[in-house]
Amino acid sequence: MAGTKHRNSDANFHTPVALAVRRAAAESTRSPSGSHCSYSCIKICRKRKEFSSFCRIPFFMTHTTHTPDPTIEELEKRCESLETQNLELEKQKAELEAKLRWFQEQFRLHQQRQFGASSEKTDRDQLELNLFNEAETEANPSLPEPTLETITYERKKARGHREVLLENLPMETIEYHLSPEEQVCSCCGGSLHEMSTEVRQELKIIPAQAKVVKHVRHVYACRHCERHETETPIVTAPMPTPVYRGSLASPSALAYILHQKYVEGLPLYRQEQELARLGIPLSRQTLANWVIYGAQTWLSILYDRMHVHLKKESVLHGDETTLQVLAEPGRSATSTSYMWLYRTAEKPAIVLYDYQQTRAHKHPKAFLHGFQRYLHVDGYAGYHGLPGVTLVGCWAHSRREFDKAIKSLPEEQRANPTTARDGLNFCNALFAVERQAKEKELSPQERYEFRLEHSQPILDAFSAWLREQMPRVLPKSALGQAIRYCRNQWGKLVAFMKDGRLDLDNNRAERSIKPFVIGRKNWMFAQSVRGARASAIAYSLVETAKENGLSPRLYLTYVLEKLPNLDTNDTDQLDNLLPWSPSIPEECRVPKKAK
Repeated sequence: MAGTKHRNSDANFHTPVALAVRRAAAESTRSPSGSHCSYSCIKICRKRKEFSSFCRIPFFMTHTTHTPDPTIEELEKRCESLETQNLELEKQKAELEAKLRWFQEQFRLHQQRQFGASSEKTDRDQLELNLFNEAETEANPSLPEPTLETITYERKKARGHREVLLENLPMETIEYHLSPEEQVCSCCGGSLHEMSTEVRQELKIIPAQAKVVKHVRHVYACRHCERHETETPIVTAPMPTPVYRGSLASPSALAYILHQKYVEGLPLYRQEQELARLGIPLSRQTLANWVIYGAQTWLSILYDRMHVHLKKESVLHGDETTLQVLAEPGRSATSTSYMWLYRTAEKPAIVLYDYQQTRAHKHPKAFLHGFQRYLHVDGYAGYHGLPGVTLVGCWAHSRREFDKAIKSLPEEQRANPTTARDGLNFCNALFAVERQAKEKELSPQERYEFRLEHSQPILDAFSAWLREQMPRVLPKSALGQAIRYCRNQWGKLVAFMKDGRLDLDNNRAERSIKPFVIGRKNWMFAQSVRGARASAIAYSLVETAKENGLSPRLYLTYVLEKLPNLDTNDTDQLDNLLPWSPSIPEECRVPKKAK
């Protein structure tokens, strides 16, 4: 009997009904009661009354159970939960969109820095000009034709550009004549006379040349005293004191090396190669010793005097940039050091560099000790807290931030009216007022009054605009950073209104520090602390010489000839060697036409 039941059970397992039950069970989902058999399986089994061994459904599963409907409170809680989830998702979506826009801005700015034009100049007329429809837009058929008038006159031919270009150079004339034997007419055999001349001018370049100057110092003695006296007076002919005792360095050679490195940006290893081609086997170590010795021994004396005069001024400009020094005590070769710059705003033009290992506040405080009044700076906080100093902000930096915000926009939106362009227009309006004041050649007091009349309304409107736009922009966006920069720097930005001698920007300092930045791209780093300090001194002398209209090489040659033979404690004699001194020879000055 048991075997029969087993066989019937196996037979039922393969019936069509059992196959359908198994198929329905495989495709079904979990039932509300928790069983893995589906309702379709149960329905089939009930209809055919065939429950196989495969589909062993408990009795309680054959009865349908109903889930009670949710209450209003449960539905409200579910709605609140869904609303909370929706708000979180919307917040995440907004954050992701903001990040996406920020990355897109950064990508466009990177593309602009790498491939775009670096100029920040805005030409309003060019933005509004329709280049391809100029004839259609400018044509006006209602205007009458102008009357024609013929004017005849004579005028003297103006001097050519070539003559103006060459007028400050020495002239060498080579004349070509016929010999007396050649001055015979080929037709009749008579003598020829000079009828006219043909003149051709060309520029001759004389490259660097080197020669050895042997200084022979003669010593004299008295013959009579040698023969008849116990002592013989000896008189030695005077000779200039060498700039570097025991060395081949002359004032001109040392000035040439300094000029090549700090004016032309030529590293010492390339100067070594150039001198070798001239037949001068000097190693770069020797050249480095010359540079450091000349800067620290002689040029530093003038540097200190320039520092004294700098702190007597009432308006200065300051800036700083990075510098890598390989052998700083206690620091790795990859550490970042800084070259600080300070310069005057008025005559005399003084430009001083100061090497320091950090960007800390203590360095400008120590260098400017005793200085009071106004200092033009950028937004760096290291200048804050200088005693007796009023910081003046840079509107060029503010304008640059809005220009950067425009360049971060897609190409098709940059010419359209945008919030960033409104901010740029405010800055442009201030610079337009400054150009008008410069064209009028106003005195400091007149400039102060002119600004009160024209610049103050622009500042008031710009300040209100900034307060209005601040809560409307994303803080990390390019536009948000531009607005936040202006808001944070506002006290310094409006300080130029206090005195007519103050500038609207800090471009003087940026122009003066640019030669160092360009030179740094060539020589890349300083080997030692002594080399970095020597570079600061040398850059100070050559940049101050350029600002005062001097040829750096000729000026350095002159002072290196004079300093070894002067009393370096006599400040009056030292002041006569400063770049703005009227005692500087005329041959050291750059011709006016060539400036």
